[in-house]
Amino acid sequence: MNENESLTVTLTLDNDEELECSVLAIFETSDRQYIALLPLDDNGVNTDGQIYLYRLIDHGDEEEPGLENIVDDDEFARASDAFNEWMDEQEAGDIDLDELE
Repeated sequence: MNENESLTVTLTLDNDEELECSVLAIFETSDRQYIALLPLDDNGVNTDGQIYLYRLIDHGDEEEPGLENIVDDDEFARASDAFNEWMDEQEAGDIDLDELE
């Protein structure tokens, strides 16, 4: 992957629709890993600025990591706070959401 390419994952939604997302960050808080995803439309553009947070589950070397919904409000608040702190630590040039389009 070259410097201008972003890592993407494909989510399968409850209605079996697939949604391509750009990976913004993988971060840890409270001894758990989380992933922040930016959903993209069919043209590879994010039009609403919405960001999805999931718990990242590492299955080891045998399988690709998995994603789990964060259903606990306290856990979601911790993950959201950690992501916001990560965003605050980034220099303005490090993350350009327009480049992800």
